[in-house]
Amino acid sequence: MDEHISETLSRPALIRLDDRTTCVRFETMKMASALAAVRHLLHRGVITPGDTLVDSSSGIYAHALALACHRHGLRCHIVASTTVDITLRTQLEILGATVEPMPPTANLKLDQDRRVARVQEILRAKPRHHWMRQYHDDIHYLGYRPIATLIRRELDGQPLTIVGGVGTGASTGALATYLRDATLEVSLVGVQPFDSVTFGSDHVRDPEIIIAGIGSAIPFANVRHTLYDTLHWIGFDAALAGSIALLRDHAVFAGLSTGAAYLAARFERRADSRRHVVLLAPDTGHRYVDAAYTRHAQALTAHDLQPHQITELAEMKLPWSRMNWNAAPAPTAAATDAALQSAS
Repeated sequence: MDEHISETLSRPALIRLDDRTTCVRFETMKMASALAAVRHLLHRGVITPGDTLVDSSSGIYAHALALACHRHGLRCHIVASTTVDITLRTQLEILGATVEPMPPTANLKLDQDRRVARVQEILRAKPRHHWMRQYHDDIHYLGYRPIATLIRRELDGQPLTIVGGVGTGASTGALATYLRDATLEVSLVGVQPFDSVTFGSDHVRDPEIIIAGIGSAIPFANVRHTLYDTLHWIGFDAALAGSIALLRDHAVFAGLSTGAAYLAARFERRADSRRHVVLLAPDTGHRYVDAAYTRHAQALTAHDLQPHQITELAEMKLPWSRMNWNAAPAPTAAATDAALQSAS
């Protein structure tokens, strides 16, 4: 029996979608990384009960960190993106977190830059606060080790293709690392929105980009680009089609990043018949109902969509592009000098 809801939420459900596709479905995926990171810091004596943990977030990580702090008697301060809605903000406040919203902006880079700058201001004023650095510290890889063990046990050593939104790199990067360390044959497929610097799509604008959490307008030190074999860039319209198809075909109600990953997973399944595809579903679809799911009658049909295969980043275009990344290093705009520690 779990002692706290954070422990329950850190474990996914594994759902077999077909004979060669498994969905790893979370309610809040970053719960796994936040809880393990907090426990690691407590164990090392870096933080103690009563300390304040601070970070910026567009939503899911804020919820995860607030729950981890609630579990371990810590204070929590969130510098919140404009994408944090009233439902989440109310939960955070009741959990005891301090929520500091940033002013509205239509510019993702400005929003992320301002949030990180504000965190640094807070740390200068209150140096005893601990910055969790979800974008930059690969302590957040640790929580995915037991999930890799679960996948390995359930899928019994089959060659795997892991498909998921990249975001901070912790979930996909950690799973591929731990599974490869266990000598499994693993292909890693990352999913990105357009207008993200992480894998060089910042020159392509998506007018309806609201796929929170899987792209970035600033460099993320946690993303190890050389882990990835293939990249899919998927826009809002295609991601919505994927989300609706996943709900219709398999009754899995998930966010837009999962819908994008579902399109990529279906394609990769057809492309390599030897491998079992593992689809990461990091959250539910509730926060996308008004902005996306209510438009289901006008949505594209997922079965009619195919990616535009590219060999150079300059060739990518909406609504969906695919490229063999082949463990290439980070694009210039995504390179970072931040030193990464071992995730082991």
